[in-house]
Amino acid sequence: MEKTLTIGKLATAAGVHIETIRYYQKIQLIIEPAKPSNGYRQYPAQTIERIQFIKAAQQLGFSLKEIQQLLALGSSHCDDIQVLATEKRQLIQHQIEGLKKIQGVLDHMINDCQHQQSNQHCAFVEALTHKKR
Repeated sequence: MEKTLTIGKLATAAGVHIETIRYYQKIQLIIEPAKPSNGYRQYPAQTIERIQFIKAAQQLGFSLKEIQQLLALGSSHCDDIQVLATEKRQLIQHQIEGLKKIQGVLDHMINDCQHQQSNQHCAFVEALTHKKR
């Protein structure tokens, strides 16, 4: 007989909140079991692994919509999954480059602020409002 769990036990075992499970059901990332007439819904134990997969994929930057695609493909479509993973990596690389540019601008503004200290004005605020003195 297959081990089953109530939603509360499933949430605890998977390390998520009950509302997370309900949301995943709503967007069809996990299947909502039928409710028996005299009791609680019983989730198969393998639902824990599915939730852990979802959470791990989120940590890698995949959106829930992208995770739906990964789950729909399944493990037998490795080439297709590799394409999605490569696209995600390229997007993340682009975001990193953008963040490095922002970091450089902030470094420059902080440096200006340190070298142009005045009680009359702040170089950082002026740079953000495009004011020059």
